[in-house]
Amino acid sequence: MALRFFAAVGGAVGALVFGLLPAAPGAAQAVAVGERTSLSLRDTFPIGSNGLCEAQILAPEPGAALFDRRYSVICRDAAAPVGTLWVVRGPAQEMSAARFAGEGTRCEAADRGASGATDLPGTERLVCAASGSMIRTDLLLAREGQRTYAASGLSAYATALELGLASLMQDKIVEGTVEIPLTSATDDIAFARQQAEAIAADQALIEAYRRSNAGNFAEAAEFFEVSSAALAGPGAVEARLNQGLQQSNLGNFAEARRLFASSRSESAASPVLARLLRNYEAMDALNQRKPEAALSLLEAPLVSDFGELENLRALRIGPALAGQLASENDRVTGAYSLSLTPLERAQLLDGQHAYLKATSLRLLGRTAESTALLEQAEATLASVRDGRVVSIVWLRAQVLGELAEVAERSGRPGDAESLHLRAVALLDATYPDSPAFDSARALLAGFYSRTGRRAEALGLYRDIITDAEGRPLPSLRGLLAPYFILVMEDGASGPDAAAELFAASQLLQRPGLAQTQAVLARELSGGSDEAAQLFRTTTNLSRGIEQLRLALIELRSAEQYGVNRAAAIAEREQRLAQLQQQQAEVLQKLATYPRYRAVSGGGLALADLQAILREGEAYVKLVTLDQEAYLLYVTADDARAWRADATPAELEKLVGQIRESIAVVEGGQVLTYPFEIERARELYVRLFAPVADRLPQLEHIVFEPDGPLLKLPINLLVTDDASVAAYKARLAGRDADEYDFRGTAWLGRSTQISTSVGAAAFRDVRAARPSDGKRAYLGLGENEPIGAGSGVSGRTRSALEGADNCQWSPNIWANPIKADELREAASRFGAASRVLTREEFTDSAILGLDDLGEYRILHFATHGLVTAPQPQCPPRPALLTSFDKNEDSDGLLSFAEIFGLRIDADLVILSACDTAGSATVGATREAGVTSGGEFALDGLVRAFVGAGGRTVLASHWPVPDDFDATGRLISGLFAGDGRPTAGALRQSQLALMDDADTSHPFYWSAFAVVGDGAIRLAR
Repeated sequence: MALRFFAAVGGAVGALVFGLLPAAPGAAQAVAVGERTSLSLRDTFPIGSNGLCEAQILAPEPGAALFDRRYSVICRDAAAPVGTLWVVRGPAQEMSAARFAGEGTRCEAADRGASGATDLPGTERLVCAASGSMIRTDLLLAREGQRTYAASGLSAYATALELGLASLMQDKIVEGTVEIPLTSATDDIAFARQQAEAIAADQALIEAYRRSNAGNFAEAAEFFEVSSAALAGPGAVEARLNQGLQQSNLGNFAEARRLFASSRSESAASPVLARLLRNYEAMDALNQRKPEAALSLLEAPLVSDFGELENLRALRIGPALAGQLASENDRVTGAYSLSLTPLERAQLLDGQHAYLKATSLRLLGRTAESTALLEQAEATLASVRDGRVVSIVWLRAQVLGELAEVAERSGRPGDAESLHLRAVALLDATYPDSPAFDSARALLAGFYSRTGRRAEALGLYRDIITDAEGRPLPSLRGLLAPYFILVMEDGASGPDAAAELFAASQLLQRPGLAQTQAVLARELSGGSDEAAQLFRTTTNLSRGIEQLRLALIELRSAEQYGVNRAAAIAEREQRLAQLQQQQAEVLQKLATYPRYRAVSGGGLALADLQAILREGEAYVKLVTLDQEAYLLYVTADDARAWRADATPAELEKLVGQIRESIAVVEGGQVLTYPFEIERARELYVRLFAPVADRLPQLEHIVFEPDGPLLKLPINLLVTDDASVAAYKARLAGRDADEYDFRGTAWLGRSTQISTSVGAAAFRDVRAARPSDGKRAYLGLGENEPIGAGSGVSGRTRSALEGADNCQWSPNIWANPIKADELREAASRFGAASRVLTREEFTDSAILGLDDLGEYRILHFATHGLVTAPQPQCPPRPALLTSFDKNEDSDGLLSFAEIFGLRIDADLVILSACDTAGSATVGATREAGVTSGGEFALDGLVRAFVGAGGRTVLASHWPVPDDFDATGRLISGLFAGDGRPTAGALRQSQLALMDDADTSHPFYWSAFAVVGDGAIRLAR
């Protein structure tokens, strides 16, 4: 039976604990499970039904009555709250507009014709503006009994204010569509960071637990990170431990270990924190599929515990324990656990300990031992507050899921179904429409699938996919595996099966380049008018605000600033406020353009994809799950799906063998071995057997890779057995050249190939308007050399030599790439071209070019920095440039600097090393980009798309200068006029394929067209 336990979200285990420490304040903690929570008892609630805005509780105002409430309205892409909601005692007519709109604000009645998103009878509508400000705000006032309800905020967010006010008045979430100015620059993770930054640190910590209990791990990580930076003492340790577990849930295990290690000594002094660290490290081990290691951690004695364990277990408090609990309460719970005591929290953590131990034992095949522990865990958890602790609902649901697993294995399907249904009901009552609820439903659907109840399983899976409305839910990657199997049962592979799998696959979309392409397409959707300029200004302001926030976090945690630290913080806070004010003004203007008023995202239907495909073109999509891989083949008039004849692990092995025969870094040098032609043929067959004969006949393949295939271009796959046989026959002859692969039927020999990062992203790129640039071509390269040439990286365009302290050695600037290919390309465009080399090719000069957006093609021929200078250093992708005399020059064009360029290019050519690689989360955040970074194509490619490049030509490994291979390849791109980009690349590659010296894929196969290769190279 599949280990469904891990699949829930990189380890369903990881989320189990988050609600066990701070509970929701006050009465919210005592809400009975099974009842819908009143909004008056919630700290946060969604506004409307399309996920663009949310209300978050604020601290009471001075003089506020006991039951008065105030909320911030937070919306996507707005760096600061866009409005405020109030519930206060007293009639509306006794309260002036200034009470809610602010002193010095003038308000007047709104136009009688003003209509809202929802019916608000008896509501007074006012339009307000502060003296000297261009920002207009709306003020809504309503009275019900002895309560006044008010909403004030930016007019551009009127529907959010109306729906928020209606929800408070009805004490329930009012359904409706929020329309706001949206750039698509933020995803769920970035939106979570906006929300976390907008509230107090202790509230952010509470909200972090709530989101992690709901299974929103990535969002919770943002809240925990903000809390960790802003809090001090045990609160900061608690947030840091949770941050570590979130990283483990997301698969970033090295970062999780670092955060755990940095918190170990501080956790040792607290019995509650010691329990927390023990459980979290065990969950981290389970996330890595290491049940033995988890069990060892769970069986080790605690480094710190209460002195009277028997009293603890019996919930009897003696004098010594009372004193210790009082101390513990001051140290750990503080202001953010207003309901659960340290004693109750310790008991809950011990209940969780029993659950984790049971899970480890089950995974080790010791099911009989695990059953008693699971029952113990459920009894322990249910005993605290009679099971009415809302923040452990998901943990209880997970225990029920484990008991269901045991019941199923023991031949008791009726009991198993009942336990699954109880888990779903618990989460539906407390965390509806959450990833946790979806995961519980997927587990139930999996049970139906295994027990032969196919119709019920399919119905439940389809409900999950429909309810998601195209919203990415990567946590379901493992749990959807049975659904893919069910859809493909009985040999189904036609359009209906393809449509179902296509819809499901979009839920597994990873953040990163696809999001950046969506932002660019949105910007380009209406030409280059004032609205498009406002859009670009808004996205740039968003990035600037994020960068300044990060700088403030670093400054607040640093000690070396001494007496100047307070002044520096104040100065940056003032700059941040100014940027937020600027963004509010621009968003207000942007809202007047209908094309930028967004209501939802949504997925792409298969029929919509087919509508944009042309004759002779196919979209091929790979989906990797835990144990299986699936492929979709879509043309304008056909669609089919099938399961690959290889598991993801087998694909990883094959890709690794092929990559190691192309380019391996050993001793600071790039080495190439005889190409694994048999493995390339095997990979082609195991992936594409059902359409193996069709693919070479296509004019254009748009391939969306996943898993291991993100690291390998498919142009080097071999499409027939005859090629393998011919190569082997040549090797058997005298003086055979094992590097001669002429005559091989590569997939890229017959077919143009583009790389897509998502179907919706491909649609957006294809629909984007062409560049408005007046000049054709700008070539940049051949840096000014410094230092002593080492010759190490002379045969490739990679920089491999590091120095101390995470700095690059000066020697990497000593071997510049000759500008011959730039000049040859420029010669094709005559006076419409320009080449910058040597002293003109500095980082400062490029950043200062005010006509960069006038070039339709940008071409960089230089060294690429994609690895780290030393193993312990974080890689930060960059392109090498000359140094400027300016002391701020570092001879590098970094990810952040590239992202900030203002270009308007149809094509960006990155003739450098491994430019199709990933960035890091750190490098991505430094650029003010709030998601992605850890996957292939999230590095320099994403940076140039973010800067305004529609299509990018990038390399998968260090590109060679031997035999002038790269120069010939790039120069060949421009040999003809008007050809599609992918077609021009293929023609250029053919010349290298047919040359004995360069027929090895190392020389011709590295480059991939990321975007739409059907777009013409030059106009």
